[in-house]
Amino acid sequence: MKQALQLRLGQHLTMTPQLQQAIRLLQLSALDLTQEVQEVIETNPMLEVEEEFGQQATPANGEASDGGATDQDGNSNDPNNEREIQTDAPQATEDLPVDSEWSDVYDSYQPGPVGGDASDHDYMVQNSSATTLHDHLLWQMNLTPFSPQDMVIATTIIDSINEDGYFTGDLEEVLQSLNDEEATIEDIKAVLHRIQAFDPPGVGAQGPQDCLLIQLRQLPESTPDLPLAVRLCKDYFNLLTAQDQNQIMRRMKIDQNELMAVMQLIRTLNPHPGTLIASSEPEYVIPDVFVSKRNGRWVVELNGEVTPKLRVNSGYANLIRRADQSEDNTFLKNHLQEARWFIKSLMSRNETILRVASKIVEYQRGFFEHGEEAMKPLVLRDIAEALDMHESTISRVTTQKYMHTPRGTLEFKYFFSSHVSTSAGGECSSTAIRALIKKLIAAEIPNKPLSDNKIAALLSDQGIEVARRTVAKYRESMGIPPSNERKRLI
Repeated sequence: MKQALQLRLGQHLTMTPQLQQAIRLLQLSALDLTQEVQEVIETNPMLEVEEEFGQQATPANGEASDGGATDQDGNSNDPNNEREIQTDAPQATEDLPVDSEWSDVYDSYQPGPVGGDASDHDYMVQNSSATTLHDHLLWQMNLTPFSPQDMVIATTIIDSINEDGYFTGDLEEVLQSLNDEEATIEDIKAVLHRIQAFDPPGVGAQGPQDCLLIQLRQLPESTPDLPLAVRLCKDYFNLLTAQDQNQIMRRMKIDQNELMAVMQLIRTLNPHPGTLIASSEPEYVIPDVFVSKRNGRWVVELNGEVTPKLRVNSGYANLIRRADQSEDNTFLKNHLQEARWFIKSLMSRNETILRVASKIVEYQRGFFEHGEEAMKPLVLRDIAEALDMHESTISRVTTQKYMHTPRGTLEFKYFFSSHVSTSAGGECSSTAIRALIKKLIAAEIPNKPLSDNKIAALLSDQGIEVARRTVAKYRESMGIPPSNERKRLI
């Protein structure tokens, strides 16, 4: 084989530490983010909190459901901060592609506290229900177009996924539990494969090796060192766990630098993906955004009290000498760069949450006006396509993020639900159907409670075709007992 040198030009996404930080911040809840910001401020002398007084919240700039003017007062940085962030950092990367389609960094955006007196908002709300990994997977399952048989298979598989995110069941046992002669082991494997595409990445794996391979295969093909990382995890996993670097280099025919690059990529993976989803109930939740109606228009605003407004400490920054290579000067330079990246990561996180929340409010305007019965069907793909983002990014944003609305403090994912076709050819969301079922039961004659069949018939009269078992499932999900028990409770 003839050897030759080739020069290729191209663009690819590099999993840099800064990008890892931006993605991690996007996944944090408001409470976790508050703790993270405090820890970073305590360890980085270049970061300081900018004191603000009477500053208004920042509504979505053209992204809120009905628009809404942005209050520019109090949204400007300290002049020294602007100089440090923009002028003195020409070498800094200009964007943080938390979603691989991102193309810009929102330098002009600065979070501020919510408008009006802080006492106007009781923004720390007790959480009434915890988000467990099991609930998170069932939520995604209900938004996935499974057939009735595959839905049963998926539920059985999810029931066998432990807190670390691993599938601990047996595929043959899942098949035997179905009592369906037409189902095959290939059907079980196909459903498991679809669940392995759920969030968090790596969930549904059948072991640590499988977990790493699933996460690697979900990365963009242009990710540097991806083929080597897949090969290492697939063919030499025992050497990887034994940390036998010499054997790995010898068998894979790679040098030390290539191995270090591959190991850096593998370290970005999570061998316990289930731990990314809270398994215990937090005492309180803090809303990430506020939704309010002003002059007939719905406005979405960030909760500025979640993340304080940060800036670079100009006093320390002015001590840096460009040509000085001393230990103290290097220390200041490194922390200055870290401070800039952290501020950019926070900006990107806030802007992404704001854009997603605004688009949700735009889609579900009927809910805000009229309640649950007006809720529209909505899946992650709808928001992802509308904002030109990936579904995985929308999933991160909607997990453990809350919005304070006139109808209560609700998790972002509350606004997503599957659809049921109507007789008129339209669609109705499962949330709206639940609300209708609840309304029908509330209006029933006490000594003649409605059966599930009767409720299905009443819904059919309204053009909503649902099976009796679907009515039963929705009723049970709301904690409403069947008709015979409701009659006994009178």
